[in-house]
Amino acid sequence: MAEQPIVDVSQVIEQQQRGPFVIRLVLVSWLITFCDGFDMNVISYVARYLTAEFELSRVALGNLFSIGLFGTMIGGFLFGYLGDRIGRRPAILIAAVGFAILTFAFGFARSYEQLMTIRFLNGIAIGGLLPICWALNVEYVPKRFRATVVTLVMLGYTIGGAVGAPITIWLAPRYGWGSVYFVAGIATLATAVLLAATLPESARFLASKGRRPDLIARYLKKLVPGLEIPANARFVVGDEARPAGSKTGISALFERDLAWITPLLWLAYIASSMAIFFKANWTPLVLEILGYSASEAATFTSISAIGSALGGLLLMRFTDTRGPISIAAMAMFGVPLLLYVGLGDLGFWGFLIVNFVVNIIIGGVHVGMHSISGIFYPSAYRANGTGWATSIAKIGSIAGPMIGGLILATSFPVRYIYALLAVSPFVVAVMLFLMSRIHARAARRPAELSATPLAAAETA
Repeated sequence: MAEQPIVDVSQVIEQQQRGPFVIRLVLVSWLITFCDGFDMNVISYVARYLTAEFELSRVALGNLFSIGLFGTMIGGFLFGYLGDRIGRRPAILIAAVGFAILTFAFGFARSYEQLMTIRFLNGIAIGGLLPICWALNVEYVPKRFRATVVTLVMLGYTIGGAVGAPITIWLAPRYGWGSVYFVAGIATLATAVLLAATLPESARFLASKGRRPDLIARYLKKLVPGLEIPANARFVVGDEARPAGSKTGISALFERDLAWITPLLWLAYIASSMAIFFKANWTPLVLEILGYSASEAATFTSISAIGSALGGLLLMRFTDTRGPISIAAMAMFGVPLLLYVGLGDLGFWGFLIVNFVVNIIIGGVHVGMHSISGIFYPSAYRANGTGWATSIAKIGSIAGPMIGGLILATSFPVRYIYALLAVSPFVVAVMLFLMSRIHARAARRPAELSATPLAAAETA
């Protein structure tokens, strides 16, 4: 009896040339993360309307911002589990349809309690989508492009958050704040339909679970046109082989050098999230308090979000080639600039210009954090490492807006908040520097901590 031929899915993925299959995957992922970013962040632009209609204090508004982010933390754990159980594709579709419906429903809220409840549930779906979407894209590209592809997908989230300003300015004064959410919900649902028609399942996931060899073969032939696959082939994922006795689950994230890397990564992620979500939620109101008009504040916030996307683009190839130390360097540049914004006398335009540069740095650093969240872990539990990191990061996402609301409710000078915010990029820089040193040391001892794709296949 002839031996069954074996096809290593990871080798096919590593050796591919860029083609339409991956480009299409990145584009549809970009579209749904665009909707994700819009639906999550548009609340900062409609905040003034919610404050007026529901008579919200700044603390109550901060709680409304944070409850959605608390939902995203739960969503990261929940959908990460679903993604590993039922597959990336169905988990993404459930999350997309869920936050489409809940975003639409938010426009019907008529009390503070309803706002809080729907915002929390919406956060679960919104937060659940992103880590699975990153995982699906990473599982179809060679390791040398992983930071780049995550950055490109995350640009959808950033730009989605940015366009909330002009859309709110156009719709809310004419049709009420609810109309913004109705349009967002319909657009998200239409994108979910597109996903249902085009989104592939992860070939790595299917192979690791021993499922649907026919589907794996079809995806690999689309990924590499002309690839010959025997009809009775058995598919394996060579770079996910693990040494006997390796731990599983959360304990695996603290093996050997990971005992230091994992907590450092989490602390860096928390600090980055505090800064990015404080600015995303409070910048429009802070600028109005400082004397800028509502239109000027909304326009600047939207443009600044574009700056965050620019920061991610500037950083992505450095991250792929030089690793986390490039993110640490960018973060450190943000420290003196935030101190200058908070304590200096910059004038009307000077304040906006320096603040825009700060947004490039803080936004670029946060996108960089997304792109490296899984590179320290072996492929066998990379998804678990990424899921835990992004969910733990929500501690900062929740704390940033909440702390901002508490500070703004006091007599503390508003400008000084920017100086306090300088702590966040400083912590990010220190944590990433330490992680880089530990990871570099571990790389010289590959037997102890191997996160290099194909290492297991090459030594088999």
